[in-house]
Amino acid sequence: MKSFATCLVIIIFTAIMSCQQWVPTEHTLPDIERAFQKGEFTLSMQWANTLLNKRKLNPATIERLKSIIDLAERIKADFTLSEPEIETRLKKALGSYSQEDKACWEKNNWLEYRMIDEKKCYFKRSVSNLKLILASQQSKQKDSEGLVSSTFSQFLIEHTGKVIALGNADSKPVVPIKMKVTYQITVHADAVPDGETVRCWMPWPREEHARQKDVVLLKANPAIHFIAPDSVKQRSVYLEQPAIKGKPTIFEIQYTYQSMAQYFDLKKLKISPYNKSATNFKRYTAEQYPQIVFTKNIKHLSDSIIGGTTDPREIVKKLYYWINDHIIWTGALEYSIMPDIPGYVLSNRRGDCGMQTLLFMTMARYKGIPVKWQSGWMMHPGEVNLHDWCEVYYEGAGWVPLDMSFNLQNSNDIKEKEFYISGIDAYRMIVNDAIGSRFVPNKKFPRSEPYDFQRGEVEWNKSNLYFNQWDYSMHVEYIK
Repeated sequence: MKSFATCLVIIIFTAIMSCQQWVPTEHTLPDIERAFQKGEFTLSMQWANTLLNKRKLNPATIERLKSIIDLAERIKADFTLSEPEIETRLKKALGSYSQEDKACWEKNNWLEYRMIDEKKCYFKRSVSNLKLILASQQSKQKDSEGLVSSTFSQFLIEHTGKVIALGNADSKPVVPIKMKVTYQITVHADAVPDGETVRCWMPWPREEHARQKDVVLLKANPAIHFIAPDSVKQRSVYLEQPAIKGKPTIFEIQYTYQSMAQYFDLKKLKISPYNKSATNFKRYTAEQYPQIVFTKNIKHLSDSIIGGTTDPREIVKKLYYWINDHIIWTGALEYSIMPDIPGYVLSNRRGDCGMQTLLFMTMARYKGIPVKWQSGWMMHPGEVNLHDWCEVYYEGAGWVPLDMSFNLQNSNDIKEKEFYISGIDAYRMIVNDAIGSRFVPNKKFPRSEPYDFQRGEVEWNKSNLYFNQWDYSMHVEYIK
């Protein structure tokens, strides 16, 4: 009996010691950072939550731990496809292909993935982007079926030709288009606890631009709302209402507005030397961290493109042509998970409208050309979508629109071909005149989109609601 009891004690002690080995220890912020960088998201999130719940921490550490958890969730929301799922989609999109092909695409980052918790997780738009990249590689030029399809291109050439023909010496806006917009945000059922207030910011048209006016709210649901003043550079209409258990929370606005096209003939513009002591010159030729930074790569490339050119119009044209010829349009990762968007574009030779615009802005500002962000929606019939572009300042002429991702048009008429270097069509909705501007009323939690504002933003009193917790939709009617 004594021997049996002794063995039993040893067994129990061994079991206890074995269990103790599985008790998680408290990890430090550097441990959590390393795990996150290695793609061990589940582990880093667990450790971060444990540290947040167990110890008194300084505000900076708390903020960093929360940002790691948030960023991990955001990356996982973009990289949703498993390897079997990507194989199925590749076969459907491309037909036959070899594993050697797939390995090559992955090596070149054409088929984009990340290692998350020791598994390959592919970007949700990686297959459609791969098709664009392969088409571009085969033709050795930008694929016309990216943002601007061949059918859409013909519509734009006809429209912009009309704009040029109606243009005048003072470059005033022409071709008014009146639109009726119904915009809706639907927060998923039970994304917010029953009775808690859901706060919502929806994009709202700016009224300080000559190209956009007569904004009239027709209805709002809920009826109580607040429209931010035009002095706010990212303009919104704010609404709030309580969540109801088991039901989606729906916000809706309906309004009309008028948009106009504008074209500047750069050859006829009287351009003066920049006043480099002016506030706006300093502001709009400056770096703007983290997305407009004059890195060594940006400086070297910009200098090699521009050479000894000093005329602002020629500098802008050279940069536009280079991006047009070397950067293809593809669907984008969420900007909040991209620490250096222009760097990503240069490394991968691709990007969506905002990414191409940020690259252009960075290079132009480095070369002393004032440029500011502009974005909202493209409102063309059948092509309504989120969209980004910019405006270039010429001393003596003012702000001139430039759309980097609408490209050089396929026309033998040089004005039509280069229209989007110094013009914009009438089918636009301007919401933003800046990157990452504050909201009115202020948002409490980090935004889903920290730089741009087109879809909207939603939160409640405990956290931000990310894009995968709500949906948005826009319906446009063209009023004659």
